[in-house]
Amino acid sequence: MMILLLFASLSVFSQTRPVHTYSIVARDSVTGELGVAVQSHWFSVGPLVPWAEAGIGAVATQSFVDPAYGPLGLELMRSGKTARQSLDGLLAADAGKDVRQVAMVDVKGNVAAHTGAKCIPAAGHIEGEQFTVEANLMLNDKVWPAMAKAYRETKGDLADRMLAALDAAQAVGGDIRGKQSAAILIVSGKPTGKPWVDRIMDLRVEDSHEPLKELRRLVNVHRAYQRMNNGDLAVEKNDVEGALREYGAAEKMMPDNLEMKYWHAIALVNVGRLDESLPIFKEVFAADPNWLELTPRLPKIELLKTDDAGLKKILSVAPIKK
Repeated sequence: MMILLLFASLSVFSQTRPVHTYSIVARDSVTGELGVAVQSHWFSVGPLVPWAEAGIGAVATQSFVDPAYGPLGLELMRSGKTARQSLDGLLAADAGKDVRQVAMVDVKGNVAAHTGAKCIPAAGHIEGEQFTVEANLMLNDKVWPAMAKAYRETKGDLADRMLAALDAAQAVGGDIRGKQSAAILIVSGKPTGKPWVDRIMDLRVEDSHEPLKELRRLVNVHRAYQRMNNGDLAVEKNDVEGALREYGAAEKMMPDNLEMKYWHAIALVNVGRLDESLPIFKEVFAADPNWLELTPRLPKIELLKTDDAGLKKILSVAPIKK
């Protein structure tokens, strides 16, 4: 009965929109992570095409997109259906299947893809080893084979490999209309019960002349802040060297980010290495005096662990106002 209701929902709640694009859906065989990455000449592609749930699967729904394929596909996979069973069931209930392009991967790595007979050429897909690539309204038919090749040959984590697939698509022509937005969504292979933990990466470029370049920049920012988070966790565990190592790595990834420098300096003070912190404080205070304004507030709430003499020494490195 539940499955029948899901199929009925596909037609009742269908909201077709022409999101012609290229995407990749994949499961990392090492980590079990599940993800979707997409680029399109359409505003804000992120809320429509990629769907994923930790421990369940991932879906990309595009062409004349029906967003319902996302949540309904995940619901079917959650009930124990494979990616192929889920996709075939939804297609059977969809009168508009000829204009749809949909791909799914389940938690076991089974994949399924569909390119409707009326998707605008060039259009096609490849079902690979725990991944699918799919594209429609492309400049030529080289796009999805290039994506599959890049994904297979690229080293790195799931994000690296999916981004390589998107770049490869663009390199051979991409969307015949150009480019505008992009997104990447990655979830964990095993759910923790904490959705905010399970959602490993969820980044979107809504409108840009270079969406893939901007998406790569955001992935780098995300990774840098993850190193900062790792540093904070190390501090909680009294792993001083581990914390400083993570903070330092984050700074190297984003050398112009004052906040990362600032909290690195704070961490140094808090582990008794005040003198090492002073050059960092000096640089931050010179770039933005608001950090100087913030610093005296922190000892009161024990975020900066120093006495009055130590605080005075920190504040003394600020530029002298003329």
